[in-house]
Amino acid sequence: MTSAHDKLDAWIDVHFAEETAFLRELVRVPTDTPPGDNAPHAKRTAELLAEFGLAADRYSVPEAIVKEHGLASVTNLVVRRRYGEPGEGLTIALNAHGDVVPPGEGWQHDPYGGAIEGGRLYGRGAAVSKSDFATYTFAVRALESLALPLKGGVELHFTYDEEFGGELGPGWLLKMGLVKPDLLIAAGFSYQVVTAHNGCLQLEVTVHGKMAHAAIPDTGVDALQGANAILNALYAQNRRYRDIRSKVVGITHPYLNVGTIAAGTNTNVVPGKAVLRLDRRMIPEEDPEQVEAEVRMVIAEAARAVPGITVEIRRLLLARALQPLPGNAKLVAALRRHGEAVFGEPIPVSGSPLYTDVRLYGEAGIPAAIYGAGPRTVLASNAKRADEHIVLQDLRRATQVVARTLLDLLT
Repeated sequence: MTSAHDKLDAWIDVHFAEETAFLRELVRVPTDTPPGDNAPHAKRTAELLAEFGLAADRYSVPEAIVKEHGLASVTNLVVRRRYGEPGEGLTIALNAHGDVVPPGEGWQHDPYGGAIEGGRLYGRGAAVSKSDFATYTFAVRALESLALPLKGGVELHFTYDEEFGGELGPGWLLKMGLVKPDLLIAAGFSYQVVTAHNGCLQLEVTVHGKMAHAAIPDTGVDALQGANAILNALYAQNRRYRDIRSKVVGITHPYLNVGTIAAGTNTNVVPGKAVLRLDRRMIPEEDPEQVEAEVRMVIAEAARAVPGITVEIRRLLLARALQPLPGNAKLVAALRRHGEAVFGEPIPVSGSPLYTDVRLYGEAGIPAAIYGAGPRTVLASNAKRADEHIVLQDLRRATQVVARTLLDLLT
């Protein structure tokens, strides 16, 4: 006798070429952030969803707020599907983000082409996380194809601010009271269920000296030398972080990265200003306020050791870590059970050193799990690197896992 789970799998198999074509269309609309002009992708996504009979509510963030955050346009999409009597069952949200980092150099495939080669679909966002626009859309379509009595509802949250922190994506939807699901599944990879992740603090450090002609450097104060002292202090601190260990499987220790440095005006001028931008990853056990205070103290003490130097520190981002909420147990169990059945191997629960939009749902008290289409590691998918791709078999099977999980939780 064919089970409901088998029927879901079969529907997804039959419609998988359609799912692949849907993902290719999403990859072909650029969403590079910066510049972050993502409304056109939301418009195209809504058009494609409408062809499936899935009406998407469009929520545009006001232009002034978008520009204040360094983006050009943000339109978030919410598809709402209700089953059974009002008030019955759970509302489960499925969230994926459409904004991506610019493609960069070194591609062997068109980053906006959606080329398929060797069972892989290539393009920026193919893995993170336009793939899960497809995973979640077709999981819902498969669920509804059974025409079984269900209780509760499903919401698709397709958002466009993950690369800049999520405050104008899920953060905006939650803050404005536009969504409040009971459970969340968010974009992830197929071979583990993630229930915790690191936090992230990003700071901009401006070091002020005094410009001077290079022929008479003693008349100036070299801001770059001041920046060098700060860098040495930060890197020394980074070595100490290795002794702070997390108890969360999949997360090791805190670490710090200086991602950009800009200084000086010309080769024959003593630099009067240097600007550093740093990224401090925080394990779930750390207190973000204490972490920021400590980093600021390290910078200030290093600057005081260089005569004539002054420093300004500006917070760019404070993303808190995701802490598991107890209400996610049934969701995690279902994902693991069906993941093992479909993939033929155990699906562990782990943490992630990344930070994601899921923390915003967690802060709103919404239990969550991170699961979607993708390989065992971020590195394997080339996410944020040249030739990012999704293995189509992972996409197919992840769609089946999510569909099965929805069926279990809504019946």
